[in-house]
Order: sequence, then C-alpha cells, then structure tokens
Amino acid sequence: MITKEEMPICPVATTVQLIGSKWKLLIMRNLLERPWRFNELKKDLEGVSQKVLTDSLRSMEADGLITRTVYPEVPPRVEYALSQLGESMRPIIKAMEKWGREYKASIEKSNKSGEAAD
Repeated sequence: MITKEEMPICPVATTVQLIGSKWKLLIMRNLLERPWRFNELKKDLEGVSQKVLTDSLRSMEADGLITRTVYPEVPPRVEYALSQLGESMRPIIKAMEKWGREYKASIEKSNKSGEAAD
C-alpha cells in the first residue's frame, strides 16, 4: 500500500499511480464484470506476461483495490474481485469507457467524411 509520504500531492497523480498502467486498467475493466481466476485473466489479457499480471494483482491487492480469495479445494482455487474501494472506481472506469467509445465513433465518422471528399 502507498504510504502517505509516497502519495503525490496531486489527486489525479494519486489515481494514476494506483491504476495508471495499461494492465491494471484492463484488470479493473474485467473485474467490474465479475470475479476472475488468474488463468482466466491471463488468457483474456492478450500479451500480458505471467510476471506482470502477478505483480499487478499483488500491487492492486496491497493498495486495497482488489481482494484475493483462496478456496480450500484440491487444487486450490483463487479468485480476484474488486474490493469496496475498487468498486468505488466503477464510475471512473465507466466514464473512460464512454469517452473511448465516443472518441472511436468520432474518428470513424471523420474517416468516412474524409473518404466521401475523395
């Protein structure tokens, strides 16, 4: 977990420090849907290495954004889910999703109108 001394003065910088990496954002996106197992995340997040995924999950758990539940089965089953703090980021991630959709639509519209001018 980030200590008070390590926290940036700027609140936006604090948020970026917590979820600013590509993989952490995509992990958050997935966990907004439901709890996921490690191998499910690895398979869904194409291109992420096992080490980066492990490090990201550990960091997010230490920062209180996600929970890790180990079920006493053989073999053990581990699930990752958003914590209450992680859930509080839902509106932020959803706003990013909305903005991304609108941006993509505007680019597609711009490209189509550019093609029509040719």
